[in-house]
Amino acid sequence: MLGSVEYHALFVDGTLHIGATPRCSVLDVSPLMREIIQALSESYSPDSRRQQMMMDLLVEEISSAEKRSVALPMPSERRLRALCDALLEDVGSTHSLADWARKIGASERTLARLFQTELNTTFSAWRQQARLSHAVDMISRGTPMLTVATELGYSDTAAFSTMFKRAFGSTPSQFKATRALPGHQV
Repeated sequence: MLGSVEYHALFVDGTLHIGATPRCSVLDVSPLMREIIQALSESYSPDSRRQQMMMDLLVEEISSAEKRSVALPMPSERRLRALCDALLEDVGSTHSLADWARKIGASERTLARLFQTELNTTFSAWRQQARLSHAVDMISRGTPMLTVATELGYSDTAAFSTMFKRAFGSTPSQFKATRALPGHQV
């Protein structure tokens, strides 16, 4: 995870069927889900009818929540790890894979193959995912959109906004608005 996060552990009865897959996943937390989690985290009594109803609603919300692909896999191979670490240090870098190959001391073809075999993705897809991860963190902290776009290597906010909307289904401003609940940090 990048930046500050708020963490709440929820233990859900394993016999309940939540979502299509039993795998660990990142969910889009709706404002309703956020408020239920907050209310349950303040005080929980399993014997309370109100809290049981909130738990039932939370399970329903989790079942219908949209899954997000924000995972950023990291490689173990030393050359690819060096490249990924460098990209995370300078996520706005516009260097091509060929440029990185010269810096890392490996051929462009070798690095492309390593991205596929180790991370099951391409260089450009991994870099975009790294940028999206940073974007979510920066937006959540209230960083101005122009600053976010510039730091992530985009020439203007429109190009950044287009990429963000394609990935998340909402503009950065809409994304920020859904997370800006009074008294809550994301």
